[in-house]
Amino acid sequence: MLYDRGLDFALKQTRDAKMAKLDESLLTGLPPFSLLDRSQIREILDAAVSRRYEEGTPIFNEGHGADRFFLLLDGYLRVVRTTPGGDQIIVLHISPGQLFGIAPALQRDTYPASAIPAAESIALSWPVHLWQDFTARYPGFATESYKTLGQRLGQIQETLTEMATQAVEKRVASALLRMVNQSGRKTEAGIEIAFPVTRQNISDMTGTTLHTVSRLLSAWQREGIVESTRKHVTVIDPHALVLLSEALP
Repeated sequence: MLYDRGLDFALKQTRDAKMAKLDESLLTGLPPFSLLDRSQIREILDAAVSRRYEEGTPIFNEGHGADRFFLLLDGYLRVVRTTPGGDQIIVLHISPGQLFGIAPALQRDTYPASAIPAAESIALSWPVHLWQDFTARYPGFATESYKTLGQRLGQIQETLTEMATQAVEKRVASALLRMVNQSGRKTEAGIEIAFPVTRQNISDMTGTTLHTVSRLLSAWQREGIVESTRKHVTVIDPHALVLLSEALP
């Protein structure tokens, strides 16, 4: 499903807002908070800190102490894991309206991955000691949070399985399709991935080399499947990309 740019106009207004100005409509309708009344949402907002994060500056790093959990209001995040060999792999992306850094849901006191903004981003955060309070007091918060966690673990497993078993062309095509499905916005040329993405990023997502990604994207551009410029990728022929992702080894 393409990302709905109208998720909530109020999210965009938070770019210059102070916490005192944040309205309950920020959280109304988001799955972890959809069952709450405005007074409960007000309590949650009053306990939060709002902060802007620059593109490429980690919000937290893998292995560091998990002292806060977060909700992304605006922007996109890359979730990055480090392999035993020291390589960094982008295992998934986080879209606006989603919780992240929810180490307590995994019963961990450290973050299992790094969260790095793919574009300038704004997030709310709360002290980690409030996690148990939120799950106990607010209807739907626990069930939706653990549902999100299960979906992400499934996505990570799918990515790692692709890297271990699929040909590189299929891996790159699948990675592009995931980003399009998560954040794609229609343009005159096709469907543009809504956040900056470089060929190195795609390399880090698919466990292949920058040279290989560049070769594939250049070939697909000549064939009219994608258009790739600096930090921007537009899929011109989604059906062709789907066929590439499903091709036999």
